[in-house]
Amino acid sequence: MKRERLTPERIRRFTCPVDTKQAFLWDTEAPRLAIRATAGVKAFIFEAKLNRQTVRVTIGDVKMWNLDDARAEARRLQTLIDQGSDPRQEKVERLAALEAKREEARRTEAPALDTWKAYIEARTARWSPRTLLDHQRLTDPGGKPKTRGRKKGEGDTTQPGILLALLSKPLNHIDAAAVRSFLKEEAEHRPTQAQNAFVRLRAFLNWCEDQPDYKGQAHTDACASRMARDELPRAVAKDDCLQREQLRLWFEHVRRLANPVQSAYLQILLLTGARREELAGLAWGDVDFQWKSMTIRDKVDGERTIPLTPYVADLMAALPRRNEWVFSSPGAKSGRLQEPRIPHNKALTTAGLPALTLHGLRRSFGTLAEWVECPTGVSAQIMGHKPSALAEKHYRRRPIDLLRMWHVKIEGWILEQAGIEQPGEGQAPGLRVVG
Repeated sequence: MKRERLTPERIRRFTCPVDTKQAFLWDTEAPRLAIRATAGVKAFIFEAKLNRQTVRVTIGDVKMWNLDDARAEARRLQTLIDQGSDPRQEKVERLAALEAKREEARRTEAPALDTWKAYIEARTARWSPRTLLDHQRLTDPGGKPKTRGRKKGEGDTTQPGILLALLSKPLNHIDAAAVRSFLKEEAEHRPTQAQNAFVRLRAFLNWCEDQPDYKGQAHTDACASRMARDELPRAVAKDDCLQREQLRLWFEHVRRLANPVQSAYLQILLLTGARREELAGLAWGDVDFQWKSMTIRDKVDGERTIPLTPYVADLMAALPRRNEWVFSSPGAKSGRLQEPRIPHNKALTTAGLPALTLHGLRRSFGTLAEWVECPTGVSAQIMGHKPSALAEKHYRRRPIDLLRMWHVKIEGWILEQAGIEQPGEGQAPGLRVVG
């Protein structure tokens, strides 16, 4: 065993003989320290005996370690030997601890979007398709071409989801101050969306606290109810609704619209109480003219079947069958009607009627149904509302015939107020205005 006091120059000159695989040069100052030379590589190593077994540990390349540090490391390793510890095991544990620390840092500094995706994946089986879509939209990157009309000041592409910026922060950075700042900013532009996002964010943070992988990272107190009360304006329910005396004027100007698809859509929206997208997504395969029914893709329950009333059937029968959609649009990429608000607002302006949203037409159906003393549960079932009473929820399953009896009465009364004659059974298509 060759020993010399190691110096930088001696280390530089030391090489492995051509006829051997490796050679060692041992230090006299730190007796367990050596230079091991192989073909083209030299490294500091430590070697000692533990329980009569040879223990060798590579400290590092001579180009990366200076001599003083290598000697200090050799003395530290000798201390472990003297204590009965295996330096190799200690090295494995130390590297594992370092990797765990780096992994923890990566995990805690990763954007909360990663955790949000895990949350959605874990909850998807419990959510309806609509709830899943609502959560996905909250972090949508935006930038997609708009398929509906633009509001004043908006561009031609969709905006990023309301929670995208907030969830781009690490999870442990989403505290009460961050949420309060988010609410203040969004309350000015989209308060209703901010309220919905706040509720879903609170559920997300509570879920994180229940998960072993995220426990301790989420600030579950970040979404205190009082914060929403302080930062968001008080919600005011919309009450726009067509009055009985406005029906004649509304029908007159909606029926004058140049586009028959838009005209029929708006009238059927009022006469069925359907949601705007439920009706816009109606396909010809969903309409049964023989048995007078149509199936609507319900955002709550998946689908519901409602009566096909005489006037609505006539309106649909007169529409062009360009593709699979009842309310087709050759100019739309989807092939169906996308933005009926524009012609509706035009008709309202021409008629001199007050502003009325498309959802206001749905509200109008439920309100006008009371004029024929229709049971609340019947109109609710037609509209796709959840049952609001115990009896309705568990004991009322009305057949389509019973719904049809009342729905025809509702349609007939609305048309009577509008001065339009309701088609009779077996009557050929063609709508006549009552003088």
